[in-house]
Amino acid sequence: MTDRRGFLGGCAALAAGFAGCRMPFSWPRRKIAINPATIRGYGLSLKDQVEAAVEAGFTGFEPWLKDVHAARARGEFEDAVKIARDGGVEFINGIAFGPWAHPDAGIRAVAMEETKRDMEALAEMGCPCIAASMFGVHKPGSPELTADEIARRYGKLCELGDEMGVKPLLEYWGGSVNMNRLEDTLDVLDKVPRKDTAVLADVYHTFRGGGSFSSYSRLCPGMLPVLHVNDYLTDIPREKQTDANRVWPGVGAAPWEEIFARLDTAGLDPWLSIELFNPLYWRTTPEETMAEGFRRVKELEKRKGA
Repeated sequence: MTDRRGFLGGCAALAAGFAGCRMPFSWPRRKIAINPATIRGYGLSLKDQVEAAVEAGFTGFEPWLKDVHAARARGEFEDAVKIARDGGVEFINGIAFGPWAHPDAGIRAVAMEETKRDMEALAEMGCPCIAASMFGVHKPGSPELTADEIARRYGKLCELGDEMGVKPLLEYWGGSVNMNRLEDTLDVLDKVPRKDTAVLADVYHTFRGGGSFSSYSRLCPGMLPVLHVNDYLTDIPREKQTDANRVWPGVGAAPWEEIFARLDTAGLDPWLSIELFNPLYWRTTPEETMAEGFRRVKELEKRKGA
């Protein structure tokens, strides 16, 4: 415990040092990724998703494990992996929904077996990370967990990750009953007795959960491999917004200049991965939607600030 607290405390001092030299958040960006939730309404296979990502110019991809296992069942798994490699696209983080944090030991045991299979597939793809959300204890009426409980179970997940060679990224969801802010996530990590933990942050979820973008500065280099980039409007009350309300990054109210400054100050260089669930963006073609998303992230360079 003490080691972890000292590590996070050291992050503050490290960030202060970075603030003095303004670590560059390198532009033009090469680490631009797509989460296929952004094109979910088109019903594409993993192979077709990857092909569209390559065509649009993305260099990173977050596969959903549901699609990965479906591709294996159809005999398309190896094809999808080859298309990505030939097209210069890295698999960066797997999207999984095993209820590893559930208080029921039986449910957790099944979830850990599911996660082991997921990690095995990701390792075969060369994907280094897997999302570890509060799925299963996120809806209203779910049992409320303490930071200590989540930390113990996340620690077990990290041990499995050590065995499988895939790092679990602790993910907060803004509308979740448990751990709905980055600040909550950091409180959990403070109780995990290891220094190699990491988080999966999200611009929309930071807003939706009522957290502060200033907390990005509390992260150390290496703790944020992936940042989900999306945006939000303020015409709907924060507490009533859903995933479907997300909009393209740069067209809403998100404070991009502050976000990039926080990343710079902390010495962070995450993949910027577009993740939206907005059905309004599923009215053209997957290729056009992907191309629009790529263009939107590239335009964020103009918001970087001098």
